[in-house]
Amino acid sequence: MTSFFLVVKAIFLAFVFNLANGQPEGLKIGFYEKTCPYAEAIVKKTVDHVLTVAPSLSGPLLRLHFHDCFVRGCEASVLLNSPTHEAEKDAIPNQTLRGFHIIDKVKSALEEECPGTVSCADILALVARDATVATMGPFYEVETGRRDGIVSNITEALNNLIPPTANISRLKAGFLEKGLSVKDLVVLSGGHTIGISHCSSFNNRLYNFTGKGDTDPTLDPHYIARLKLACTPGDQNSIVEMDPGSFLTFDGDYFVDVDKRRGLFQSDAALLDDSETKTYVELQASTHGSTFFEDFGVSMVNMGRIGVLTGDTGEVRKVCTVVN
Repeated sequence: MTSFFLVVKAIFLAFVFNLANGQPEGLKIGFYEKTCPYAEAIVKKTVDHVLTVAPSLSGPLLRLHFHDCFVRGCEASVLLNSPTHEAEKDAIPNQTLRGFHIIDKVKSALEEECPGTVSCADILALVARDATVATMGPFYEVETGRRDGIVSNITEALNNLIPPTANISRLKAGFLEKGLSVKDLVVLSGGHTIGISHCSSFNNRLYNFTGKGDTDPTLDPHYIARLKLACTPGDQNSIVEMDPGSFLTFDGDYFVDVDKRRGLFQSDAALLDDSETKTYVELQASTHGSTFFEDFGVSMVNMGRIGVLTGDTGEVRKVCTVVN
């Protein structure tokens, strides 16, 4: 009887500890260690192989997880197809997403090993981590146990994804709505250290910032000149590196760029408009990202908890693009 009460007490304390740390019930590190013990190894092997052949996919694979979690939570709704083109992936902010076929590749490998076991939502989270590691970024433990949603709505994507033109008030409000802190905001913005962007996301900063044919006064003039060489007026499709010179390497250079007023997006520049975010930017810029790697792992775990489905909610899709 005594041992029974000790077990109950231990379970209760573990539950309270998880709540205090924001961990949703049902998520844990090593969720698949009995049902699919090689799951994480299979994901890593696939991601490593893909990025050896196509290293430019590292940023897009990280971005997929962001764009999933900010709409309905981290439940893989961004992956669903719609025959009438009304799913999240059909929304304008998501039309530049890439890497869907890599998620499908990972899912196929996992279905062969452990049919109907590993969710697409967990695949997105694991792939984002492994893409970060493959680009010399930090390793962090990923909580798993998410299940997949069955709804994907184009309007929800438009309403929930924070645009690259957002000011600091919009950024802070958008992250707060998802249960994320101001520190999470500035840390996760550092994900822009890898990847590319289309000119359409910042063209107005170069040619028509206030509607009068002007440039954004907060952007370094020398950087403007370089960007204009890559992006002509009205250019929607050309691409530039978000972190010039090291866009395939996960490092702290992003904060150096932002501190020098060379953040590519208005949302990057906005980090200098708040005392807390500015202090963090300046710290990382002056110390070569001294705490960025550790902080990024923590904030990615926090983001990975947004709106998760666990237990009997949702489903585990057999194919990530369609509900069962």
